Amino acid sequence: MKKAILYINQFFGQIGGEEKADFPPEIREGLVGPAMELQKQLGENVKVTHTIICGDNYMGSNTEEAIKTILGFLEDKEFDIFFAGPAFRAGRYGSACGHIGKAVKEKFNVPVISSMNEENPGVNMFRQHIYIFKGGASAAAMRKDIKKMAIFGNKILNGEELLSADEEGYYGRGIRRQVWLTPSVNAADRVIDMLLKKVHGEPFQTELPIPEQDIVPIAEPIKDLSKAKIAIVTSGGIVPVDNPDRIQSASATRWGKYDVSNIDRLESGIFKTIHAGFDPAAANADPNVIVPLDVMKAYEKEGKIGKVHDYFYSTVGTGTTQGEAARMGKEIVKDLQEAGVDGVILTST
Repeated sequence: MKKAILYINQFFGQIGGEEKADFPPEIREGLVGPAMELQKQLGENVKVTHTIICGDNYMGSNTEEAIKTILGFLEDKEFDIFFAGPAFRAGRYGSACGHIGKAVKEKFNVPVISSMNEENPGVNMFRQHIYIFKGGASAAAMRKDIKKMAIFGNKILNGEELLSADEEGYYGRGIRRQVWLTPSVNAADRVIDMLLKKVHGEPFQTELPIPEQDIVPIAEPIKDLSKAKIAIVTSGGIVPVDNPDRIQSASATRWGKYDVSNIDRLESGIFKTIHAGFDPAAANADPNVIVPLDVMKAYEKEGKIGKVHDYFYSTVGTGTTQGEAARMGKEIVKDLQEAGVDGVILTST
């Protein structure tokens, strides 16, 4: 019988939510959370022997230590395949699955399979290192995503022929393999066929897809900071306590700008964070740890910068799609340009 091991975060490991995101790595014998569905989908010929649990913040802040600990857990374990997630659109979770998946693949040379939504930053970070299936945006897609992971895992373990990334459903890894067509068609005929389809407006598939790249040119340096107007923009969710713009705590589609022209720092109880992706205690106690207005105002008084912009801008990054982030970014930039801002301090969490 083949053996498998699954990696999950503290939430799906039933440890807790954000308050337990610093949970250190732990390995448990048997099935925890999603491991039960994975076992069901894998069937009787594969046994999920262990579940590894680690908090997203712990993996993000102590990556090398967490990986070393988990690899130590696996030293004396027999396993033929390793699964991680699914991570949906959760960026920290996707990054964690990618980090440990890559490390396991390199050390133990076993297949590693995960699943993430296309908006998860873990896709581009780790698609070249492990199999990452195209997944749903939230845990509502759990069964569907795990099923795809399990089907492909069984194909690998059974030694079946593996099809292309598009046919199997995972993100391409940039690997090109020679394929013999039956019946054979030479390259000249194939390229003419594609050209004719393109000319006639018919669908066709190139044999060498080139990914689109959104390249943003680096801005010229500010020549004299002592005369520059500087603004603060954050994805850390700092807003007035009543959240007047109703910015969502996750998967944000809104942003707000808030007047700080007559204050030198953000006071607790007047400003807070509505971000759902980290423990808010420190930010709520002192919002300046996310939006450093106190330091920027001090720099203004010392003449290090010309002026702090009268407004700071805020939204939430966790779960926010690339498309929405790009739209909001363009809207904020337009407002900054109209206000004559020379430079921006970008802060996150």
